Amino acid sequence: MTVAARLAELGISLPEPAKAVANYVPYVQTGNLVHISGQLSNDASGGIKGTVGADVSPEQAKDGARMCGVNLLAQMSAALDGDLERVVRVVKLGGFVQVAGDFEAIPAVINGCSDLMVEVFGDKGRHARSAVGVYKLPLGFAVEVDAIVEVR
Repeated sequence: MTVAARLAELGISLPEPAKAVANYVPYVQTGNLVHISGQLSNDASGGIKGTVGADVSPEQAKDGARMCGVNLLAQMSAALDGDLERVVRVVKLGGFVQVAGDFEAIPAVINGCSDLMVEVFGDKGRHARSAVGVYKLPLGFAVEVDAIVEVR
């Protein structure tokens, strides 16, 4: 099954890739690796903002991580001129969750993004990962995820 068919099956329509909000670029390709800048837990509805474990539930945060994944896919598509079939492997995801002091289920939140990569790319979506709890994220969003992707 193609990546486009998997996205359609999942009901995912890729958004316009987010523009940089500071002095950086959304992605950089060096050799056969594409490094994608952190994507936030936002979508057309506004997304998931707040602090997980205080005003955002773990389930909402996991949905936010999935939003990050959709935004990563949009950036991948932009980097690859719309051809996600060129993805050889999702190499690594770096996940950041804005957390209350006692919230520890950070890996479960980032699974929202990890699960999406495997749903979309199959075994090529299995990746190394970090999942970190932080005090604040840009613009008040609950989750941010960046990625390194091998391409052909």
